[in-house]
Amino acid sequence: MRLSIGCHFQYELQQITPMIALLNVHNSRVDDLEDEDRLQTVPEVAQTPYVDGFGNICTRLIAPVGTFVLKSDGLIFDDGSEDEQCRGAEQHAVEDLPSEVLVYLLGSRYCDTDLLSNEAWRLFENTPPGSARVQAICDFVHRHITFGYFDARATRTASEALHEQRGVCRDFTHLAIALCRCMNIPARYCTGYLSDIGEPLPHPSGDFAAWMEVYLSGRWWVFDPRNNSPRIGRVLIARGRDAADVPLLQTFGESTLRDFRVWTEEL
Repeated sequence: MRLSIGCHFQYELQQITPMIALLNVHNSRVDDLEDEDRLQTVPEVAQTPYVDGFGNICTRLIAPVGTFVLKSDGLIFDDGSEDEQCRGAEQHAVEDLPSEVLVYLLGSRYCDTDLLSNEAWRLFENTPPGSARVQAICDFVHRHITFGYFDARATRTASEALHEQRGVCRDFTHLAIALCRCMNIPARYCTGYLSDIGEPLPHPSGDFAAWMEVYLSGRWWVFDPRNNSPRIGRVLIARGRDAADVPLLQTFGESTLRDFRVWTEEL
């Protein structure tokens, strides 16, 4: 199937403002693009692309004073399959993990494993290791946190999400990642587009989504503690240790967001 994907940001800026944008589809999906998701700005400014340390496509730019718009609009082919399931996938002993995976066992800005380790072992020590343990963690997070857009807070950590029991998809993901890491399961943060194909009406307004990937049986697998069920039309933009590594738009100066739209629609 073909998906129309895109986003639109409108800012009001009081000064010339450097920005970094992570709004392009991840390298792993570039070959699926039928129409390139080129980043456009109004007014037009110079763009400098680069690839960050996690393999994400980033763009540096300098926005002028006044109204500034960033937008991306592309077409991508998707095979229409649900997220691949990994029932029976095995957990690796730490000493057997590839070296490049070890960073995803460590605490990070929003995944404060040092504060969650005892609780993680209390909750999940007796679960079967591997995919069953990860699913038990997702089930717990899905039940424990109540979703609400008005509960969004940019500074909320995994331990705070556990205590407050509310949040948005990034909070579900941070808590699940932190609990997995506490149980010696490598987990990394993902952000991107997620369609509502196959989901019952009414559909909510479009937004970017957060989910996680965990390393089991020698590869990475998608888990989504917010939705906690396989989905269709998931398009990766960026991966990192947590949301601090993959801000979709980082502004280096005072800015006011006036308009924000995201879409992932089947054509």
